[in-house]
Amino acid sequence: MDLTIALMLAQDGLTNGAIYALLALALVLVFAVTRVICIQQGEFVAYGALTLAMMQSGSVPATVWLLVALGAAVAVLDGAAALKAGQGRRLAAVLGWNLAGPLALAGLLAVLPVPSLPLAVQVGLALAVVVPMGPFMYRLVYQPIASAPVLILLIVSVAVHVAMVGLGLLFFGAEGQRTPAFSDASLEVGPLLVSGQTLWVIVASLVLIVGLYQFFERTLYGKALRATAINRVGARLMGISPSLAGKLTFFLAALIGALSGVLIAPLTTIYYDTGFLIGLKGFVAAIIGGLASYPIAALGAVAVGLLEAFSSFWASAYKEVIVFTLIIPVLLWRSLTSRHVEEEE
Repeated sequence: MDLTIALMLAQDGLTNGAIYALLALALVLVFAVTRVICIQQGEFVAYGALTLAMMQSGSVPATVWLLVALGAAVAVLDGAAALKAGQGRRLAAVLGWNLAGPLALAGLLAVLPVPSLPLAVQVGLALAVVVPMGPFMYRLVYQPIASAPVLILLIVSVAVHVAMVGLGLLFFGAEGQRTPAFSDASLEVGPLLVSGQTLWVIVASLVLIVGLYQFFERTLYGKALRATAINRVGARLMGISPSLAGKLTFFLAALIGALSGVLIAPLTTIYYDTGFLIGLKGFVAAIIGGLASYPIAALGAVAVGLLEAFSSFWASAYKEVIVFTLIIPVLLWRSLTSRHVEEEE
């Protein structure tokens, strides 16, 4: 291996590591706030990429009908709860946010000439379809069992993951899709030729990480999520709604996942089940951070990306084995050095 090849592998590793870092941050956030290990995080990646690809091919994405179905189910639950509590005025807001909004989006996608719209609008529409699935999913699946043990929440997450993969096959088919690059420009850095899409991935990841930092440091909702992550019982006693924190957390997780999918779709072919492997590598990084530390998880994600890139050169057939083997010494080290903490009642 000469220096040029090493730099090319490092570039691939940093690009992949940037995406894994975003997913690792989402996994740490979801677990810290809700105790849910979000196995289905990778499915948001695949849904975001393939929804954009369907729009660009001139089809109404089938995911929008899943959004309508989820919204209708949430509207029924929350509408019945509002009527039972005698809050008739709240019923209109419940129906508007959960049912009228997704139906209006479906109608908009049916009448708009989406393939001829600017790329930024297409990306915005794809995110508008996929991102609301996060809070809807929390309301329907996790909110009723929010106080269940972590093992039960994990089993439910596996079930949600399997359901989303099956629906992905139904919606998108078995064929992979790839979207056009955001930019055809390229940049020469010494012996390297860095593509415009690679720069988009790295810059967008950094902007999103900085944006999340500002959100958690400077906004009331961000501080509420931090308080919930540190002490869920104390946050509840201070008037922070656990259901609102859960919905907001899943909103951010779905946004990060869908945006990651949109960013990598021009670089690699995305299949309906591609998200699982990508999400699993983000999970390895989250484990390196102990499902608690955002900076260590981000650094772990970069390490996973670099290890994957160099492993593909030296032993491509075993690169996945090498990456996932990394989790064993990390878990062993953490089990020997971490203090056991009883789960909150």
